[in-house]
Amino acid sequence: MSDAVGGRALEILLVEDNPGDVGLAREGLSECKIPHHVHVVGDGLEASAFLHRKGAYASRPRPDIILLDLNLPKRDGRDLLREIKEDEQLKQIPVVILTTSAAEEDITRSYSLHANCYVTKPLGIDQFLQVIRSIENFWFNTVKLPPK
Repeated sequence: MSDAVGGRALEILLVEDNPGDVGLAREGLSECKIPHHVHVVGDGLEASAFLHRKGAYASRPRPDIILLDLNLPKRDGRDLLREIKEDEQLKQIPVVILTTSAAEEDITRSYSLHANCYVTKPLGIDQFLQVIRSIENFWFNTVKLPPK
Protein backbone atom coordinates (compact mmCIF):
# COMPACT_ATOMS: atom_id res chain seq x y z
CA MET A 1 0.00 0.00 0.00
CA SER A 2 1.50 3.32 -0.94
CA ASP A 3 0.88 6.86 0.35
CA ALA A 4 -2.48 6.24 2.02
CA VAL A 5 -5.82 4.53 1.56
CA GLY A 6 -7.36 5.68 -1.70
CA GLY A 7 -5.39 8.93 -1.62
CA ARG A 8 -6.44 9.87 1.92
CA ALA A 9 -4.84 9.51 5.32
CA LEU A 10 -5.16 6.19 7.14
CA GLU A 11 -7.54 6.38 10.13
CA ILE A 12 -6.33 4.36 13.13
CA LEU A 13 -8.45 3.79 16.24
CA LEU A 14 -6.38 2.90 19.30
CA VAL A 15 -8.53 1.52 22.12
CA GLU A 16 -6.21 1.65 25.11
CA ASP A 17 -6.63 2.75 28.72
CA ASN A 18 -2.95 2.85 29.72
CA PRO A 19 -1.51 6.34 29.04
CA GLY A 20 2.02 4.92 28.85
CA ASP A 21 1.04 2.43 26.15
CA VAL A 22 -0.84 5.17 24.28
CA GLY A 23 2.32 7.29 24.32
CA LEU A 24 4.48 4.41 23.11
CA ALA A 25 2.02 3.53 20.35
CA ARG A 26 1.94 7.16 19.21
CA GLU A 27 5.74 7.30 19.29
CA GLY A 28 6.04 4.11 17.26
CA LEU A 29 3.48 5.33 14.72
CA SER A 30 5.07 8.79 14.48
CA GLU A 31 7.75 7.37 12.20
CA CYS A 32 5.13 6.00 9.81
CA LYS A 33 5.70 7.37 6.31
CA ILE A 34 2.05 6.85 5.34
CA PRO A 35 -0.21 9.80 6.17
CA HIS A 36 -2.38 8.80 9.12
CA HIS A 37 -4.46 10.01 12.04
CA VAL A 38 -4.48 8.21 15.39
CA HIS A 39 -7.71 8.45 17.37
CA VAL A 40 -7.52 7.25 20.98
CA VAL A 41 -10.33 6.16 23.26
CA GLY A 42 -9.77 4.81 26.75
CA ASP A 43 -12.55 2.29 27.26
CA GLY A 44 -14.97 0.01 25.45
CA LEU A 45 -17.96 2.33 25.81
CA GLU A 46 -16.08 5.22 24.21
CA ALA A 47 -14.89 2.91 21.43
CA SER A 48 -18.45 1.81 20.68
CA ALA A 49 -19.62 5.44 20.59
CA PHE A 50 -16.70 6.31 18.26
CA LEU A 51 -17.47 3.42 15.92
CA HIS A 52 -21.18 4.23 15.78
CA ARG A 53 -20.48 7.98 15.59
CA LYS A 54 -22.60 8.85 18.59
CA GLY A 55 -22.46 11.88 20.86
CA ALA A 56 -19.08 13.60 20.91
CA TYR A 57 -17.89 11.20 18.19
CA ALA A 58 -20.61 12.03 15.62
CA SER A 59 -18.16 13.65 13.20
CA ARG A 60 -15.32 11.15 13.64
CA PRO A 61 -14.20 9.13 10.62
CA ARG A 62 -14.66 5.40 10.29
CA PRO A 63 -11.34 3.77 11.19
CA ASP A 64 -9.40 1.76 8.62
CA ILE A 65 -7.90 -0.37 11.39
CA ILE A 66 -8.46 -0.85 15.12
CA LEU A 67 -5.74 -1.59 17.67
CA LEU A 68 -7.67 -3.07 20.59
CA ASP A 69 -6.63 -3.83 24.16
CA LEU A 70 -8.68 -6.59 25.78
CA ASN A 71 -8.59 -5.45 29.39
CA LEU A 72 -10.52 -2.19 29.34
CA PRO A 73 -12.60 -0.35 31.92
CA LYS A 74 -16.37 0.08 31.57
CA ARG A 75 -16.63 -2.41 28.69
CA ASP A 76 -14.31 -5.31 28.00
CA GLY A 77 -12.37 -5.48 24.73
CA ARG A 78 -13.65 -9.00 24.09
CA ASP A 79 -17.23 -7.75 24.18
CA LEU A 80 -16.34 -4.84 21.91
CA LEU A 81 -14.64 -7.22 19.45
CA ARG A 82 -17.82 -9.31 19.32
CA GLU A 83 -19.88 -6.17 18.64
CA ILE A 84 -17.56 -5.06 15.83
CA LYS A 85 -17.48 -8.41 14.08
CA GLU A 86 -21.26 -8.93 14.35
CA ASP A 87 -22.07 -5.50 12.89
CA GLU A 88 -22.53 -5.43 9.10
CA GLN A 89 -21.15 -1.87 8.90
CA LEU A 90 -18.04 -2.58 11.01
CA LYS A 91 -17.05 -6.21 10.55
CA GLN A 92 -14.67 -5.57 7.64
CA ILE A 93 -12.49 -3.24 9.72
CA PRO A 94 -9.36 -5.19 10.68
CA VAL A 95 -8.98 -5.54 14.44
CA VAL A 96 -5.49 -6.11 15.84
CA ILE A 97 -5.60 -7.28 19.43
CA LEU A 98 -2.74 -5.55 21.25
CA THR A 99 -2.79 -6.66 24.86
CA THR A 100 -0.65 -7.82 27.78
CA SER A 101 -2.49 -11.13 28.03
CA ALA A 102 -0.68 -14.16 26.68
CA ALA A 103 -3.36 -16.53 28.02
CA GLU A 104 -4.32 -19.26 25.56
CA GLU A 105 -7.98 -18.70 26.45
CA ASP A 106 -7.77 -15.03 25.39
CA ILE A 107 -5.95 -15.89 22.18
CA THR A 108 -8.41 -18.64 21.24
CA ARG A 109 -11.44 -16.53 22.15
CA SER A 110 -10.17 -13.52 20.20
CA TYR A 111 -9.70 -15.55 17.05
CA SER A 112 -13.10 -17.21 17.60
CA LEU A 113 -14.55 -13.70 17.66
CA HIS A 114 -12.76 -13.03 14.33
CA ALA A 115 -9.85 -10.87 15.45
CA ASN A 116 -7.52 -10.35 12.50
CA CYS A 117 -4.42 -10.93 14.59
CA TYR A 118 -3.30 -11.17 18.21
CA VAL A 119 -0.18 -9.45 19.50
CA THR A 120 1.05 -9.63 23.07
CA LYS A 121 2.58 -6.39 24.31
CA PRO A 122 6.18 -6.86 25.37
CA LEU A 123 7.27 -5.36 28.69
CA GLY A 124 10.31 -3.42 27.46
CA ILE A 125 9.98 -0.03 25.80
CA ASP A 126 12.24 -0.87 22.85
CA GLN A 127 10.43 -4.16 22.25
CA PHE A 128 7.03 -2.41 22.45
CA LEU A 129 8.13 0.15 19.86
CA GLN A 130 9.37 -2.68 17.63
CA VAL A 131 5.98 -4.39 17.87
CA ILE A 132 4.22 -1.17 16.83
CA ARG A 133 6.60 -0.79 13.89
CA SER A 134 5.96 -4.42 12.89
CA ILE A 135 2.20 -3.85 12.98
CA GLU A 136 2.69 -0.70 10.93
CA ASN A 137 4.89 -2.45 8.37
CA PHE A 138 2.49 -5.36 7.88
CA TRP A 139 -0.88 -3.61 8.08
CA PHE A 140 0.04 -0.29 6.46
CA ASN A 141 2.65 -1.33 3.89
CA THR A 142 1.94 -4.95 2.97
CA VAL A 143 -1.78 -5.57 3.40
CA LYS A 144 -4.47 -4.05 1.21
CA LEU A 145 -7.16 -2.73 3.56
CA PRO A 146 -10.83 -2.89 2.58
CA PRO A 147 -12.35 0.26 1.06
CA LYS A 148 -14.80 2.26 3.14
